[in-house]
Amino acid sequence: MLAAYLKFVYRTSRYISEPADPYTLVVDHPAFIITFWHGQHFMVPFVRRPGHDIRVLISRHRDGEINAIAARKLGLGVIRGSGDHRGRGTMKGGTTGFMAMLAALREGATVSMTADVPKVGRVAGLGIVQLARLSGKVLVPVCFTTRPRIDLDSWDRATVPLPFGRCVFVAGEPISVPEDADADLLADKRREVEDRLNAVTARARALADGKAA
Repeated sequence: MLAAYLKFVYRTSRYISEPADPYTLVVDHPAFIITFWHGQHFMVPFVRRPGHDIRVLISRHRDGEINAIAARKLGLGVIRGSGDHRGRGTMKGGTTGFMAMLAALREGATVSMTADVPKVGRVAGLGIVQLARLSGKVLVPVCFTTRPRIDLDSWDRATVPLPFGRCVFVAGEPISVPEDADADLLADKRREVEDRLNAVTARARALADGKAA
């Protein structure tokens, strides 16, 4: 039902993308890491080109099962586990999820995951930066929003997309993390991810709301 609803929103809305073809940003990167803020992910599957192997990280929590079913219905592969955003293993599947994403990237798949530290919205963790460093793949910050929409008063400021309006997707310039990055550079890259995600999110909302310059 969730997958069907999201398809309905997409098909009844005018689609706007910046850039017009987001794949031009990754023409030299057949596999990469898509990242976005938690709660802003529902419409992202509609940017996928047919045949592109994209696998999304989804929590092992019971609520994650709904997202996993919807993701598969929308053509995505699913990796179950935590993203280990703090850069260390946890008892909730952090190490397993991280290693599965690393393996998928090395197989040539693209992976998709939120950047937030768990339960701390709009603060990027180090885990996704470490994933880019170890895999050698670039990070692509994105946001997909709609107008109309419902902005929830939740920890992640999640957005519920609504039909009959605008669907807006914005992708930022890829971020690379050197394999030999030290702690200071990793911290800088974490802040860069955070800043660029805030920028694409603000831009997407401005375009959706008709307030973009």
